[in-house]
Amino acid sequence: MAKTAAKTADKTPSAQGGKETGPAGARPRLLLMDGHSLAYRAFFALPAENFTTASGQPTNAIYGFASMLANTLRDEAPTHLAVAFDVSRKTWRSTEFPEYKANRSKTPDEFKGQVELIGELLDAMHVDRFAIDGFEADDVIATLATRAEAAGFDVLIVTGDRDSFQLITEHVTVLYPTKGVSELTRFTPEKLAEKYGLTPQQYPDFAALRGDPSDNLPGIPGVGEKTAAKWINQFGSFAELVERVEEVKGKAGQNLRDHLDAVKLNRRLTEMVRDVELPKAPADLARAPYDRTAVAGVLDVLEIRNPSLRERLYAVDPGAAEEEAAAPAAGLELDGSKLGTGEVAPWLDAHGAQPLGVATVDTWALGTGSVTEIALAAADGAAAWFDPAQLDEADEKAVAAWFADAKRPKVLHNAKAALRVLPEHGWSLAGVTMDTALAAYLVKPGRRSFALDALSVEYLGRELAPAAAAEGQLAFGSEEDERAEADALMGQARTILDLGDAFTEKLKEVGAAELLHDVELPTSILLARLERHGIAADRAHLTAMEQQFAGAVQQAVTEAHGAAGREFNLGSPKQLQEILFGELALPKTKKTKTGYTTDADALAWLATQTEHELPVIMLRHREQAKLRVTVEGLIKTIAADGRIHTTFNQTVAATGRLSSTEPNLQNIPVRTDEGRAIRRGFVVGEGYDCLMTADYSQIELRVMAHLSEDEGLIEAFKSGEDLHTTVASQVFGVERSAVDPEMRRKIKAMSYGLAYGLSAFGLSQQLNIDAGEARGLMNTFFERFGGVQDYLQRAVEEARATGYTETMLGRRRYLPDLNSDNRQRREMAERMALNAPIQGTAADIVKVAMLNVDAALQKAGCTSRMLLQVHDEIVLEIARGEKEKVEEIVRREMAGAVELRAPLDVSVGVGENWESAAH
Repeated sequence: MAKTAAKTADKTPSAQGGKETGPAGARPRLLLMDGHSLAYRAFFALPAENFTTASGQPTNAIYGFASMLANTLRDEAPTHLAVAFDVSRKTWRSTEFPEYKANRSKTPDEFKGQVELIGELLDAMHVDRFAIDGFEADDVIATLATRAEAAGFDVLIVTGDRDSFQLITEHVTVLYPTKGVSELTRFTPEKLAEKYGLTPQQYPDFAALRGDPSDNLPGIPGVGEKTAAKWINQFGSFAELVERVEEVKGKAGQNLRDHLDAVKLNRRLTEMVRDVELPKAPADLARAPYDRTAVAGVLDVLEIRNPSLRERLYAVDPGAAEEEAAAPAAGLELDGSKLGTGEVAPWLDAHGAQPLGVATVDTWALGTGSVTEIALAAADGAAAWFDPAQLDEADEKAVAAWFADAKRPKVLHNAKAALRVLPEHGWSLAGVTMDTALAAYLVKPGRRSFALDALSVEYLGRELAPAAAAEGQLAFGSEEDERAEADALMGQARTILDLGDAFTEKLKEVGAAELLHDVELPTSILLARLERHGIAADRAHLTAMEQQFAGAVQQAVTEAHGAAGREFNLGSPKQLQEILFGELALPKTKKTKTGYTTDADALAWLATQTEHELPVIMLRHREQAKLRVTVEGLIKTIAADGRIHTTFNQTVAATGRLSSTEPNLQNIPVRTDEGRAIRRGFVVGEGYDCLMTADYSQIELRVMAHLSEDEGLIEAFKSGEDLHTTVASQVFGVERSAVDPEMRRKIKAMSYGLAYGLSAFGLSQQLNIDAGEARGLMNTFFERFGGVQDYLQRAVEEARATGYTETMLGRRRYLPDLNSDNRQRREMAERMALNAPIQGTAADIVKVAMLNVDAALQKAGCTSRMLLQVHDEIVLEIARGEKEKVEEIVRREMAGAVELRAPLDVSVGVGENWESAAH
């Protein structure tokens, strides 16, 4: 049985030694769940592609099970709870009948490991779980249900196994899923009689006659459910039917007699065991408060960010009411003041010299925004809330001075948002000593949510009061509402301050304090300026591009209809499947739950396997549709100033790379004609001379050469010749002049693949060669560059020993799955262990380069400014007369960002638009 925390509820006599009653004599309610049955059902109800972590771990079964658990706990309000799991397919039933369940297909790889993770969530929720060798989950459930009813419980069983209907009584109800994981049908004795015309005691007799294909239990030829039910009702029981089997007339009767031994075996296997030896009795299964920090940790690791699920799980925590009634935690008593006009300046005079936590409610869209609320909190309990619109001249002056004073320490959560919007009020922000979102990212970069409420629970054991103005809109219905909103925001400010203290220690533990203060915080300040700057857009050009793509999409629709011989919805996978594999009889692709897949890889494969034009047309349609959506998104984000103001994300990629949203500039293809045409829509702004782009040549490979210390690879870079041609000549053993484009292509793909943890199979797929050739290519490469192979092996071994990888600047990536028993998760973690130090170091270098270039531009008094950072490329807007000076600064500062054994090489280009500035 799984490890569980001690229960806090008082225990009455156990189910094996007396009756138990609940409040005011009410019967206690025991909820029993068949973990495997429900998890498997959830797995097929929810698409895995929508529930997968960044590491590749599917979570659809976990999510569906947790959702069903939360809903059932909410609806049924049990006092006691347990979940039973199967251990393996080897049970007493398979011993007696080796073919038992032998017809079942292999467990999908995507399902493996999810039951173990469900167990981790249940442990965090302090839910007892049972898994008994030699028995199935339904035997455990039958035992607990029988004992619980005898002890005075009402019992609810949630399972997808109909054999459980034999357990139904006046006090035992089966909740049977009838629609995915969202609907449960209540089976009582009355419902069972209505559905099958049987009593619960007769159900296993009926099931034995009917057989069960899912368990590989054979039925009787020509005997269905109606005949089976009729016989049981006619003779009263299976035993009586066997005794009088000669009375059954007709062919069905003869078939029954011919298969009687098999049916008798079915009857033995169908009967649930009700006396399994268990370590706990029903009375020991009283629900207990969650370990909320552990629950949040499990959900974060699994990247289950849906707030609705978390809210539903927390809402049914037995400790929730107790927690709400408890006194405030130590240190949370706030002397909070809701400040009006003329009261802010005196408060800052009294409290502004000490470190303050800062919480704001603000809006930002299309390059402009405002702050609607500000809360400040100090460690001594002093706190203040004010509306910036209500400041008088003295308040305004005091707030501006405090924000701008670098000597006044400030702690924020996602400081970039404030850095971006405060200038709209004429305020500048300095003295940010801690950003709790960035700190959390450096401590646990693999998590996907850095929300303040989740961090508060995990690191402080404190839940935040909800803020009413979550969308930045003041919508107070009364003075009480406004006070509650102010109190909530002041509580957030104090939580941010306390989290700052907690993360100060955590950052020291993981060696990331310098990385925060020297790289990430300065980068957030720079990115806020970039977001305010934006980049000028040529609306007419982008509109023409959108119309071009729309026309191409419609043309592809027309061609697809002609190729198919009829009209159909190109966006419907079902209709496309019918045409490709039914009407056109093209080769079958990978089978999924919804049919044969028609994703891009499948269509590309079909294009190589057949001469039919439809797969090619479909690929073109999807490509043009995606480009159209991209351009439509760009047009929608052009602000009133004629510029596009993207938002940069520092905490999305675990490797440290930046990403962007609204719009996502990384969505724009780099190497296609269409992508280059779209980039021509990003132009130099009024008052400036041109755009300049600068990026590193082959930075990941240079980092790999540096980290591996392979002299051959380092020398290939130092030679100044084309790297891939030089390496190809050494790997294939030919002169550089004899290296053909195909040789160079293979070496380029393999070199970058090694930096990204690519396997021989992955390389074979990428190059469309067999796995043996790909493996031979990699082996030959390693023979020539042995230092690279030694480094890659060493990187995984060291990460497995320490639990993390590390970049040159000390950025860690924690990979607990390196020691997982789940092969899929372990291999994914191994690829990350190869990739993270290389990509992470490259990302760190780019950030350092950006900061150095920006500082040098300011020191030189340049008007030119940085606008974007996309795909390791920096885009600048160059003032008239500054091109040569800026290029010299960019080349010098980027090349000198760090010192590598394989020197950094910088490429620079200028032009009137992003595309023409390419190099």
